[in-house]
Amino acid sequence: MDPHARHFVLTITCPDTIDIVAAVAGFLSRHQLFITDTVHFGDPVTGRFFMRAVFLDRPGMPSLDELNTAFAEVGRRFQMEWHIRDHSVKPRLLVLVSRFDHCLNGLLARYRSGTLRVDIPAVVSNHPDLRSVVEWHGLRYHHLPVTKETRAAQEACLLEMIDRLGIDLVVLARYMQVLSPDMCRALSWRCINIHHSFLPSFKGARPYHQAHARGVKIIGATAHYVTTDLDEGPIIEQGVERVDHSHAPDDLAHIGRDIESVVLCRAVEYHTQDRVLPNGTKTVVFRR
Repeated sequence: MDPHARHFVLTITCPDTIDIVAAVAGFLSRHQLFITDTVHFGDPVTGRFFMRAVFLDRPGMPSLDELNTAFAEVGRRFQMEWHIRDHSVKPRLLVLVSRFDHCLNGLLARYRSGTLRVDIPAVVSNHPDLRSVVEWHGLRYHHLPVTKETRAAQEACLLEMIDRLGIDLVVLARYMQVLSPDMCRALSWRCINIHHSFLPSFKGARPYHQAHARGVKIIGATAHYVTTDLDEGPIIEQGVERVDHSHAPDDLAHIGRDIESVVLCRAVEYHTQDRVLPNGTKTVVFRR
C-alpha cells in the first residue's frame, strides 16, 4: 500500500436486509480498492441500515463519476442512498458568530493546527467585535448586521455567499440570531448549531443563573442540525460536567462555554469526516 494514497469514504443508508455488507465489499474488491476501515449499524426500530467504508486510491482507479455509475447497480438492488467522497478535498465551512468568541476560538485553533481538516473561506458576524481575531488567522471577516426589518435581505446575502463560495457546511458558533424557516430549509442537514443543554428547562436570558437558582448538579451542551423547530434538530454530539453548590453562576457559565466549544468542534469534525448519517429525526454517528 502507498502510505500517501488518497482516502475515499463511501457512506450508505438503506432498508436493512441481508447481504448488504457482502455486496459492498464485493464491489470494492472487484475494483481492487483496499478497504482500511468499515463500520455499520442496523437500527431495529427504524429498520434502516447504515454503513461507512474507507478505501484507498490506486493507480488507474476509476474516477468518482465512474465509481458512482458502477455502484448504481448495487444501490438500486438495496434501495440505497449513498455518497462517495474524496477525503483529500477539504469541506468548505462558513462560520457565523455574534459576540461570544469561545466556540469560534475553538474552531479556529483546530483549523490553524490542522486538526480540523477544512477550508474556511470566511467568517460572518452580525457585530464587528471579532474582526481582529478572525483576521489574525488570515481569514476574511464579513460584518452583516441584521434587524427584524433587514433579516430577509441579510439572509439572502448569506445564501448568495454560501452558493458563491461553494460552502458545504454552515456552523453557528454562538450566532445569536434565529434563522428564518426558509433559511433553515435551504440549509437542511448542512447547518450545525450549539446550545447549552438546559433547553428547554432554562429558556431565555441568563440560563446559567436560572440553573444556579435551581441547584443543578450537571451542566452541558448539545450540537445539533438546524431545523425549523428551534433547538430541536437531530443531535450530533453532547457533553456534560458535574458541578455543585460551591459554583457561582459565573463559574457555571465558564464551565459551560468550555463544554460548548468542545462539543461543537467534535460535531463539526464528525460531519466533515462523513461520520454522521440521518436516521429520521435523529442521527447515527460513527465516532471512530
